[in-house]
Amino acid sequence: MSFLLPSMYAVDQLPLQSDELEVLNALVPLSNQSIVELGCGNALLARNLLQRFPGCQVTGLEVDAVQHAKNLTQPQAGLNFVTAGAQDVPFPDAMFDLALMLKSLHHVPLPLLSKALAEVARVLKPGGHFYVSEPIYDGAFNEVLKIFNDEGVVRAAAQAALDEALTTSGDWETVTERSFALQMPFSSFDDFEQRMMRPTYAQHDLSEAVMARVHAEFKRHLTPEGARLVLPIHVRLFRRTGA
Repeated sequence: MSFLLPSMYAVDQLPLQSDELEVLNALVPLSNQSIVELGCGNALLARNLLQRFPGCQVTGLEVDAVQHAKNLTQPQAGLNFVTAGAQDVPFPDAMFDLALMLKSLHHVPLPLLSKALAEVARVLKPGGHFYVSEPIYDGAFNEVLKIFNDEGVVRAAAQAALDEALTTSGDWETVTERSFALQMPFSSFDDFEQRMMRPTYAQHDLSEAVMARVHAEFKRHLTPEGARLVLPIHVRLFRRTGA
């Protein structure tokens, strides 16, 4: 399962969203939830969620030491940060109501994908939800990204791991699926370079030749107001089986 969009579902026909929290809120009850986010990055969605639903508690797991250190400098009520990967969650069984993986499952090392999904199942309460959103390998934004960071293989592997866990583990049942286009505005190429090409968690080939190709492709979408690209996203919402 590659999640390439069929021509009848072109990226420009997907519903636009500026904030993934709106999608999550439409699919999952969020009041008074104990939540774990695996691969939380800067935890922007978690921070917004807690402002809107202050009765929740969110624990953000992150393996990037630089980002984790930044997160700790911005404390927020209800938000806790832990250095850990999805494949080794340092919490007891059945502790959380909701698990989130927001564009992070494909970053788990491929040999550890099944272990990571088993860990998510372990720490979720029976009946708890697992919301996993992954980028679709299609669209103009992907054409820019894949010049320096082609994620076709890892994104497909993430979906295959979800399929396998769903059909063989007995841990999950499907609740729903949804696709949408997440707005990704960039003020300039420099903005794009800093946010997308030089993350603290990865090293990309940024030779002069690669930079020139990326710049040329990005300029095709640049206007005096900046570039307004969209990232097509596919959401799969699972429920933890059990009494």
